[in-house]
Amino acid sequence: MKKFIKNLRSKILLYYCAYRYNKNVLPTCKINGSCRFNGKEKFGKNVNFNGIRVYGKGNVTFGDNFHSAEGLKILTSFHNYKGERIPYDHTIITKDVIIEENVWIGLNVIILGGVTIGEGAIIQAGAVVVKSIPKYSICGGNPALTFSHRDKEHYIGLKEKGMFL
Repeated sequence: MKKFIKNLRSKILLYYCAYRYNKNVLPTCKINGSCRFNGKEKFGKNVNFNGIRVYGKGNVTFGDNFHSAEGLKILTSFHNYKGERIPYDHTIITKDVIIEENVWIGLNVIILGGVTIGEGAIIQAGAVVVKSIPKYSICGGNPALTFSHRDKEHYIGLKEKGMFL
């Protein structure tokens, strides 16, 4: 019964997100938490959300087999601090975010616009991603820094066998 209720809740959230934010989310996503999109997302296959909020007007691309924990925030628009007023002026700077395939993002992560997260990367819980992350990197902190890497041969072997969650 618990599994049935969890699956039903996921489907309700998915259809709500599709209706409210982005129609192309339906055939590709699993949504298990509160999600709010800006309508400018592109979704790969088998993407999984457990809670996300996309702020701003920039595009966000999620590659195949993306997984995130609760509390993911992606900011794609910023105030212009180099403008004609202090602390910022009325202009807005918008930058896209690209998350490549097989990326896993932990609890309460913040990603700023203009960032690309490379294939197979793992972002540790609580990280603030302010610059692009290379393929196969394991990173964390504020600002997020690479502290390890996946075993590339093992990763590629699993990918070639289609061993996706």
